[in-house]
Amino acid sequence: MDGGYSAGDDGLGARGDSFRVGEDDFELDGRPVRLLSGALHYFRVHEEQWGHRLAMLRAMGLNCVETYVPWNAHEPRPGELRDVTALGRFLDAAHAAGLWAIVRPGPYICAEWDNGGLPYWLTAEVGPRARTRDETYLAHVERWFARLLPQVVSRQHDRGGPVIMVQVENEYGSYGSDQMYLRRLADLLRAHGVTAELCTSDGPEDHMLTGGSVPGVLATVNFGSQARDGFATLRRHRPKGPLMCMEFWCGWFDHWGAEPVVRDPRDAADALREILDCGASVNIYMAHGGTNFAGWAGANRDGGALHDGRLQPDVTSYDYDAPIDEHGRPTEKFWLFREVIAAHSDTPPPAPP
Repeated sequence: MDGGYSAGDDGLGARGDSFRVGEDDFELDGRPVRLLSGALHYFRVHEEQWGHRLAMLRAMGLNCVETYVPWNAHEPRPGELRDVTALGRFLDAAHAAGLWAIVRPGPYICAEWDNGGLPYWLTAEVGPRARTRDETYLAHVERWFARLLPQVVSRQHDRGGPVIMVQVENEYGSYGSDQMYLRRLADLLRAHGVTAELCTSDGPEDHMLTGGSVPGVLATVNFGSQARDGFATLRRHRPKGPLMCMEFWCGWFDHWGAEPVVRDPRDAADALREILDCGASVNIYMAHGGTNFAGWAGANRDGGALHDGRLQPDVTSYDYDAPIDEHGRPTEKFWLFREVIAAHSDTPPPAPP
């Protein structure tokens, strides 16, 4: 399996190249490729710093960037759109940096972001019918997708752009099991012009994969360690198709009043090595976390979102103990990850900017 770029000087290949989910691997024009992706949220990084941070991803050895899309930041009031084109500009910056792109538009994103990315005016109207097949909720989602997705569609790989994959919902198996709802979302993406490969992501547990995956759509798993066990669970549900960890948790987020959460760099590097040794693709979450500007940080419940524990607000920093720190600097984790990735790639990484 090719761990680096597969075609073209920038790795993205030429217009008309075919990126697809194959029987065993991701494929570019029939040749196997490995996605080495890193999460970098455009809304958590100042735009003038996008180029530098994306170059840092390249320097770590990555060939792809992943981002969520926060609906509430772009539509604070019904019909009032705010800089939706920022997503398109970010995808253009990723393309200029020689990176593929994975877009995760939700509509729910979690991401330790306020209200999981759903606008408050929306949840005030539909309440517990959010994230269901409720027609009022889905009508709002369809209207939002109609305004957002042109930023993605025009930048898809089959049109010469960087977008190779789009995610349906987010970790829905941790929340529900409405297959019709997930199918409606997948159909909405297709109806609005998304031709890129679709995927879902869930924890590597049977009930999560059962509830959160969609027949005919690539299922991926999220974890921070024990890759072989996680992929074995995925294989029970999907015997064929590429293996991918969509969220390799190399660090964690912090709560107000609590000690900062850190992960030993060598432990994280060993866990990354195990993923790659399995022949899998990976999205490092987070490669560069950035900052929760303007009070957009979310909150968690003690014991998990599904339990009635005390509320734990997240701090302004979203450093995440990531390999590229909040200021954009390489950490020890960055250099160790770079070594691990280089050992699984045919292409040496460029020097850090």
